[in-house]
Amino acid sequence: MIKMKTMKQFGVALALSVAMTGAAIAAPVINTFGEGGSYFTDPKRTDTAIRGYDTVAYFTDGKPVKGSDQFVHEWMGAKWKFASQDHLDKFKADPTKYAPQYGGYCAYGIAKDNVVKIEPDQWTIVDGKLYLNYDDDILKKWKKDTAGYIKQADAKFTTLIKK
Repeated sequence: MIKMKTMKQFGVALALSVAMTGAAIAAPVINTFGEGGSYFTDPKRTDTAIRGYDTVAYFTDGKPVKGSDQFVHEWMGAKWKFASQDHLDKFKADPTKYAPQYGGYCAYGIAKDNVVKIEPDQWTIVDGKLYLNYDDDILKKWKKDTAGYIKQADAKFTTLIKK
């Protein structure tokens, strides 16, 4: 879980960012900013997104693939590892296409008002977006009403992450 202080810091940073840019906030599609600049990392554990797995591989290989230290790219405050130069190039060309939703946190957890870590092998792609989950039991629940949980999580993420 993310600490309350972290959520409050995010809320202040987000408000300042919006005020300074004049940007409107749309539905939470990817939600990448957090403590240390990224929701994709946990500053206490790692600065690497998705536990070092190649986010492009979910789309191209249809499975989680461990990334390599040879193919690393920094984006949104996190290090992203890839299995190949091709995957790295694809990510660089369109990172929001490949980055997981809800900052890489468990999609089901977000739908149920919890900010929870993920396991890289518990995933789905829905409408071209990557959703990660906590474990196999949670993934099974997620698959019973994916569209409903996405709707819930989209509505809750920004508020939940501010807590």
